Amino acid sequence: MSRPTRVVFLGATSGMGEALARKMAREGVSIAVLGRDLKKAEETANDLSVRGAPKTASVKCDLENTERFEEALREAAEGIGGVDTVVISAGLFATQDELEADETLAERLTRINFTNTVVFCEAARKQLGNQGTLCVFSSVAGERGRKPVVIYGASKAGLSAYLEGLDHKFRGSGLKVVTVKPGFVRTPMTEGLDAPPFAGEPEQVARLVWQGILRGDPVIYAPKPWRAIMGVIRTLPRAVMRRVGF
Repeated sequence: MSRPTRVVFLGATSGMGEALARKMAREGVSIAVLGRDLKKAEETANDLSVRGAPKTASVKCDLENTERFEEALREAAEGIGGVDTVVISAGLFATQDELEADETLAERLTRINFTNTVVFCEAARKQLGNQGTLCVFSSVAGERGRKPVVIYGASKAGLSAYLEGLDHKFRGSGLKVVTVKPGFVRTPMTEGLDAPPFAGEPEQVARLVWQGILRGDPVIYAPKPWRAIMGVIRTLPRAVMRRVGF
């Protein structure tokens, strides 16, 4: 098993990312926190230090500012003495109704979740030197075109396809690409939405992702039942998908 020791983390300040960063800190991992709100990133880094991270750093980085990516990654790596793993759990969510009603929001969401995340991954890959681990949060929403998540799901489908191709191309040279596909998880992002069966908690996802990173799993479904659920959904004919509401 390859064990991370120095992690650069974009998205550690809330939700599943925060839970995973805390898990890593308890495991003795040094963590550099990237965030668009530098004060919040600093607070998160201090919290991770208290929880056991040997070294922490905080660096300003916004997924909407692609010009800053390479510099931010370099600063983060310098702050913790190097990097062997990059984790990206940041992204944007909105409901299908909200996206259909606001073209600007729809454009922003697809740009952040796909285009800018891909650009960040490319910068991270170069920073890692095609070695180590790149762990990126996508979503089960990208597994199949579905009515409730047409636009959000498309942004995650594109990201998942990119990550799969990246893994095929670079795993042989030493870069393990780990794609996390959460189902519904109770976080601030999903607050106010009706939770379906098998809804997960951030800490549960964090444990599964940590174990998957150690094994170098190319894909991690969290919570676990979502692997079987999406396996069934992928087999349904289009005629059935048009009739059902999920």
